[in-house]
Amino acid sequence: MKRMQLSASILSADLGNINAVISDMEKAGLDMLHFDVMDGHFVPNITFGMPVLKAIHARTNLFLDVHLMISDPLKYVEQFVQIGANLVTFHLESESNPEQTIASIHRAGAKAGIVLKPSTSWKMVIPYLDQVEVVLLMTVEPGFGGQSFLWDMVQKVESLHTYIQSHGLSCQIEVDGGINDETLSHVLRAGAEILVMGSFLFRQPDLSASVKTIRKKAEILLFE
Repeated sequence: MKRMQLSASILSADLGNINAVISDMEKAGLDMLHFDVMDGHFVPNITFGMPVLKAIHARTNLFLDVHLMISDPLKYVEQFVQIGANLVTFHLESESNPEQTIASIHRAGAKAGIVLKPSTSWKMVIPYLDQVEVVLLMTVEPGFGGQSFLWDMVQKVESLHTYIQSHGLSCQIEVDGGINDETLSHVLRAGAEILVMGSFLFRQPDLSASVKTIRKKAEILLFE
């Protein structure tokens, strides 16, 4: 049985107290820190850039899961890896050539992943499944945190998972958007392995206790 991995979206954290947030994440035993990069063009919002990632990398050994919601990821992926990104995911809908972008990430020394918006068919990623380590399926529209989960994305996760399994591929499915103690059971059963959690996770009064509860629930679901 594969182990579920939790990636905490720092976009939803208290950024004014970032050192304490990172410390709490480490103590809670989270697997990854999810870092959303938005350029105000590909999506209608602007978030973090390289200086912030570099500062975070200097403060933690957590695996850095960097999600580029930008128009031209190929132009920047190597720089993000150089300052600490362990996994770089970019949108298939962006302007960059997917194969060139994947190759650039790998050359720089990181894992590579492709992201699909909710409206993009999972079949569009088939040509690249043997080249990437992760496929990130957005379960909300990209651009803002705190959105409600899109339930029809569960079938999308299941369809992609079935294809990956039937073709003997090893890439993992990551999901991002509206993942909480209700929706996680549905995406896990459908085949997701990496869960990005933001608003729900950082609203909890005790992060460590919440992470333990989530992991226990995931273990029960995956053993069913």
